[in-house]
Amino acid sequence: MSVVDVAQPASTPRRAILGSLVGTSLEWYDFFLYATAATLVFPAVFFPQLGEFTAILVSFTTYAVGFVARPLGGMVFGHFGDRIGRRSVLVTTLILMGVSTFLIGLLPGYATLGIAAPILLCLLRFAQGLGLGGEWGGAVLMSIEHGRADRSGLNGSWPQVGVPVGLLLANAVLLLMNLVLPKQAFVDWGWRVGFLLSGVLVLVGLWLRTRVSESPKFAELEATGEKAKLPLAEVFRDHWRELIVAIVARVGTDVGFYTFAFYSTAYLTKTLHVDSSTALRAVLIGAAFQVIAIPLSGLASDLFGRRKVYFTGCLLMAGWAFAFFPLLETRSPLLIVLALVIAFATHAVVYGPQAAFIAEMFSARFRYSGASVGYQMAGIFGGGLAPIIALSLYERYHSSLAISVYVAATLVLAAAATLFARRIVG
Repeated sequence: MSVVDVAQPASTPRRAILGSLVGTSLEWYDFFLYATAATLVFPAVFFPQLGEFTAILVSFTTYAVGFVARPLGGMVFGHFGDRIGRRSVLVTTLILMGVSTFLIGLLPGYATLGIAAPILLCLLRFAQGLGLGGEWGGAVLMSIEHGRADRSGLNGSWPQVGVPVGLLLANAVLLLMNLVLPKQAFVDWGWRVGFLLSGVLVLVGLWLRTRVSESPKFAELEATGEKAKLPLAEVFRDHWRELIVAIVARVGTDVGFYTFAFYSTAYLTKTLHVDSSTALRAVLIGAAFQVIAIPLSGLASDLFGRRKVYFTGCLLMAGWAFAFFPLLETRSPLLIVLALVIAFATHAVVYGPQAAFIAEMFSARFRYSGASVGYQMAGIFGGGLAPIIALSLYERYHSSLAISVYVAATLVLAAAATLFARRIVG
């Protein structure tokens, strides 16, 4: 495979953090745009021949394809990130994500292409997952390795802010189209606007990323000849324990976030018959709070320790899982917003320090590979399956309590995993 490379400019830690934040925001915008469309639009556009429940379930399954691809992207791009550098890999992943999302916006539906339409949708979703799988590790390491060692929690939290920013952008575009267009026009073509817009936004991200220099830590490894020859092999051979801790510690937080952020939209609109604009507004407000809360929790981890903050966040999320659905079931717009805001706030407590928490488990010579694989493997069992499992649990038990128990159980396991984490710096 070829990896895009460009001339090395001079850069500051602030520019490195900005480049990581903007690029990551755009890539999460692409990823979340698909997730929201999979709930609101794709069942009708790509799976109209199926019943409502089956169409939603299959649509969620295509969404999960991206999570299956993400570990592969983490392995491939992680290898190149540890071998040839963080920066050029990040340019490549941004292009891959942007092109894939743009093509989804052009893809005809089932009525035009028949079975070929959902197949092509899955392939493009897989490409999205590959790009995002390589994106996270590089963006986090560029931010952490350009900055002060005693501010790794705060610096590493800025790429994490890309998640709520991407979610805000994705839901805002779909909400705007949903409000200004008749319902049928939104289903016919309005949803495509957000996907096509990705092509323009990626150009902005590329301009910023090409103005950032290589990570000083990687430059040092290259100068001393200490780069790992087979970084992924070293991780699996010598650091499998850290890999397991990273995966388990993240699965629960992923389950909680994707249940709160995406299954809740399906639950509100399909089960409780709340207007989709109400659901999208609530997610938007919750995501806006996260933009502030994530860096604050990252800073808190620098002051009080990663493990303490992470452990506390897991327990807060687990407890809120039991209040979350009863608030949604009131159908009150105000209480729905309250449910999402607190859910997103509890997730922020974990997500702020998560980048540094995972990255610091691995030595710099194979940190891109170790952090990427640990983070992305968790996505399969966490975010990839969470909406499907939540949907299936409700279909079987006809109660949201079963979903709350599922979310809380995974978060208790995540909290327990933090007790086995070992910090490696350098």
